[in-house]
Amino acid sequence: MEEKRRCFSLSQNKFLQHWCVILFISSLAILPLTQSFNYGKALSKSLLYFESQRSGRLPYNQRVTWRHHSGLTDGLEQGVDLVGGYYDAGDNVKFGLPMAFTITMLSWGVLEYGDEISSAGEYTHALEAIKWGTDYCLKAHTHPNVLWVEVGDGDTDHYCWQRPEDMTTSRQAYKVDEKNPGSDVAGETAAAMAAASIVFRKTNPHYSHLLLQHAEQLFEFGDKFRGKYDESVRVVKGYYPSVSGFKDELLWAALWLYKATDKEDYLSYALEKANEFGGITWAITEFSWDVKFPALQIIASMLLTEENHREMGFKLVFEQYRSKAEYYLCACLNKNNGSNVNRTPAGLLYIRQWNNMQYVSNAAFLLTVYSDYLRASNQRLRCDRGKVGPEEVLLFARSQADYILGANPMGMSYLVGYGSRYPQRMHHRGASIESYRENKGFIGCTQGYDYWYPRNDPNPNVVVGALVGGPDHMDRFSDDRKNFMQTEACTYNTASLVGVLAKLHGVEEEDGYLNTPLLASS
Repeated sequence: MEEKRRCFSLSQNKFLQHWCVILFISSLAILPLTQSFNYGKALSKSLLYFESQRSGRLPYNQRVTWRHHSGLTDGLEQGVDLVGGYYDAGDNVKFGLPMAFTITMLSWGVLEYGDEISSAGEYTHALEAIKWGTDYCLKAHTHPNVLWVEVGDGDTDHYCWQRPEDMTTSRQAYKVDEKNPGSDVAGETAAAMAAASIVFRKTNPHYSHLLLQHAEQLFEFGDKFRGKYDESVRVVKGYYPSVSGFKDELLWAALWLYKATDKEDYLSYALEKANEFGGITWAITEFSWDVKFPALQIIASMLLTEENHREMGFKLVFEQYRSKAEYYLCACLNKNNGSNVNRTPAGLLYIRQWNNMQYVSNAAFLLTVYSDYLRASNQRLRCDRGKVGPEEVLLFARSQADYILGANPMGMSYLVGYGSRYPQRMHHRGASIESYRENKGFIGCTQGYDYWYPRNDPNPNVVVGALVGGPDHMDRFSDDRKNFMQTEACTYNTASLVGVLAKLHGVEEEDGYLNTPLLASS
């Protein structure tokens, strides 16, 4: 990596600079598997991250020992038990929509790559990460038509820089109900519970049934009382607004419920409302906690090969879902004639400045899953610029994972705790302040901002497995606690990466078709 940086600095003429760029990108793309990263180790670290984000009373087997109990009175003012769940990022608020999305993606990763996660010795930890979230979702769903969707207030929380163990900020809880609907957050929570119910079907059938019961109730609630949750819970608008609306979440939830129950009614819902709800009309180049269209289009399109679905009379709708799914995938691969996803000079997908890595990990996951589908069904991805085989699709997904793990111009692993060089000054309250284990004395709201926040020293606690926001559009990164757009991590960043790392770990163990070189021009 040092040689590459020297190449860039010494090359004064444009021809040599261009040659350096080609050399660098080629080195990312044509790495023999034997010289690649330790994906199993990265997978282990990524699952450890969720223990750093836990709220509530921590269990006896808690491995992240710099954390302690927190938020033990959450929901008390409203007369409900909302202890538990996850803090979304580097603050101390519990936001229901991104938390549910985190659980959906973790569950999907386990469903696709459970064997690979098991071979890495991480299956139990993966299930623990999911269950910590679903246990909270069950608590938050206190009535068939009531879902508590936020604990804490982003505005007051951001005025303070405190460990979660010391919180003095508001812990007010907010809900959606019949008069104050939230179809988007109800739909996502239903999707999370449905996906998780499949995960726990064999190991914990009673728990699986309970999750499915709640998922079906939440879907019915979200569909019957339609509305955006940020219109009902306005305090969330500045943090997790529902820009895409709720129709994508209802389609998303219906598909997950179909996968969990095999009930044709849910599939019919996703097919009959495909046009009205945008499932077959929106061509999107972003998949995130807010925008579910590409992922639900991919799930729907993968059902097309199943004989019983072809006989339902919706073949055209399935084909339209597939067309939109291919648009997203081809955009990531730079194979559309029209709109493609931007890339940095070193090849990282780039959607926007703030927390760009969430879009990278999400895209890498969808590409990975679809490459498996293409391979299993003996198909190729149909793009404007030609057909693409499953090997090339997976190789591009790997290039994104490799960039995250250190194959980039900064020589920086953006997965904290992995490799020899990673961000030391994460924008994270608990990590940046002396741990409760080391100092049980109270650290106040302004004390944290006055003393701990502005320090140039590395954080005293390492949030292992956190995937930070990452570099800018020119592959530049500033490891600064104040630089929250780049140095803050979120649970949903890492959630999607878990599945990608599991797949790559499995291929690494098999020494499979990932050895194929990836053309830098693709």
